[in-house]
Amino acid sequence: MLKPGILTYINVIAISILIFLSGCNKKNTPKPRGFFRIDLHEKQYKRLDENFPFSFNYPVYTVINKDKSKSSENYWFNIEYPDINGKIHISYIKIDENLDEIIEDTRKLAYKHTVKAEAINERVFFRPENDVYGILYEIEGNAASSMQFFLTDSINHYLRGALYFNCEPDKDSLAPVIKFVKEDIVILMESLEWE
Repeated sequence: MLKPGILTYINVIAISILIFLSGCNKKNTPKPRGFFRIDLHEKQYKRLDENFPFSFNYPVYTVINKDKSKSSENYWFNIEYPDINGKIHISYIKIDENLDEIIEDTRKLAYKHTVKAEAINERVFFRPENDVYGILYEIEGNAASSMQFFLTDSINHYLRGALYFNCEPDKDSLAPVIKFVKEDIVILMESLEWE
């Protein structure tokens, strides 16, 4: 005859085996990782009406804030996208016979992302009727900045921009947002005029 303690022990083992065996019939498949849905704004633009040596069209759903890290620079600011946690850093430089050096610095800043980039595509902007020339660098992959650009009149003015999101880069989840902001950057570049 079995003692009551051993009988309880055998019952626990038997119940555990039954639970284990009955649970093995179901096949579990992992669910794919999901991302938040992002509702994007309808495209609308307004003219930059600051007292800057340039003007351009920018989205009404953005906010322009002076770049606090560059307090000595008058025309450095950010075009912020509060709903998508991103910003375009804008910087302006007055050319002083150093255009080649400034363009090379911009190219180096764009190509610093080659460590994480899958490709960097360059799109040339050429608007001689407004003295606007530049390049848009589209940085593909999981790089920190997915887009950078510059515009110049090649004599006096030089405007540079870089798009950053305040999150870990993930090309798949950011793709619709990058496409959305790219349209805004192209509008900015196509509408730029020097004052």
